[in-house]
Amino acid sequence: MNDQTLNTQQAPDSRSMAMIITLSLIATISGLLIVLVYEWTKPVIEANRQALIEAAIFDVIPGSTQRQDLVIEDGGKRSTVYAAYNEKGELRGIAAEAAAQGYSGIIRLLYAYDHTCQCIIGVRVLQLSETPGIGDKIIDDPRFHENFSALDSRLDAAGEALANPIVTVRAGKKTEAWQIDAISGATISSEAVGRALRENTEWLLPRLLPRLEEIKALPQRSQSTQSEEAQLYHNDKGLPALTSVISVHSVAKSFRG
Repeated sequence: MNDQTLNTQQAPDSRSMAMIITLSLIATISGLLIVLVYEWTKPVIEANRQALIEAAIFDVIPGSTQRQDLVIEDGGKRSTVYAAYNEKGELRGIAAEAAAQGYSGIIRLLYAYDHTCQCIIGVRVLQLSETPGIGDKIIDDPRFHENFSALDSRLDAAGEALANPIVTVRAGKKTEAWQIDAISGATISSEAVGRALRENTEWLLPRLLPRLEEIKALPQRSQSTQSEEAQLYHNDKGLPALTSVISVHSVAKSFRG
């Protein structure tokens, strides 16, 4: 009687242990497969992302035919920007990515900054998950994109912040050059665009514009140093680090503040 009771208690324990081992193996294999698939697709995803950004750069900065990728570093924060030039190597504008929380998720943008007017001259949506037919109007609504024909992004006299922070206002209420006229019915998505542009320009432009002359000269400098190794350029102005990764030549140069 006691032996029979012992056997009936051991049998369920054995089956439970076998099930636990099986589930553990399944979880381990599944996790490994996920990691392998991610590592396998990561280069493809990154290549597609870069192709999307490159197409957007040349679309949002008229007259540009070549670009150079710049990394601004300051206080532990890094931001990649794209300086676009025409065939003569003249700077046509600078593009940068910006992002903010929208109604349904993160909205990622690429915007173009024109140093001659000190204004944003175009915006392209790179990623969003907003409500179809409402929030996604920020992609191609003509009246909304009129906001970005010359959106004022001037710095203040000290060059430390925007003279007038970019802000989104209710549809039809725009009165200033630094305001964004929202899309009726898509206020949250419109405000996300304004917030993304304001936060990015407030951090980036005070750090980028002091290096404008260097950025203008990059095509000429790269052509004269195609066979050189990456070099460090120093200055005593206390400027943030500027790393230039030249996309039209197989050369990388670094500028350190």
